[in-house]
Amino acid sequence: MLLVQLMKPFYTKQEGNQIKLVFAYQYFSIRKDDELFHFIPVEGKEIIINSQTLQVENLSEVFVFQKGNRFIRLPLYQLLLVSDIHMHLQIIIETNGQLNLKTATLESDEIIKQLEQKNYERMIDYALLHKNIALFDKLQQIKQFNGGSHFE
Repeated sequence: MLLVQLMKPFYTKQEGNQIKLVFAYQYFSIRKDDELFHFIPVEGKEIIINSQTLQVENLSEVFVFQKGNRFIRLPLYQLLLVSDIHMHLQIIIETNGQLNLKTATLESDEIIKQLEQKNYERMIDYALLHKNIALFDKLQQIKQFNGGSHFE
């Protein structure tokens, strides 16, 4: 059995429903019989995971590991069978999911601010259209109270 010693993608990219994990030197190593082999990107260098099914999509990708003048050449499907890589992939995917959640939260905050701004503008328009000076003055006070930052 092979043990993954270190598995840290050089970068992670989400495209549609695919998560691409790209590896480089020194970011991926395996242990075989108490010997440490380091990944070298001579053939395959990425793992593509379907974010909906969590299945690895590029099973034929070949990863090469080196120790001195010895090499281990493994197709991804075999690496999945003979190592504990699943555990490491799960951690990476969960971390990536948290990043996407933070991005989604920031996007929703921006959407809320834009909706508040549009609503405020409509209320100003309504007050001007109906010549409602009291409402107009109240809206101006709200804007000044918030320092204008909440609506701009």
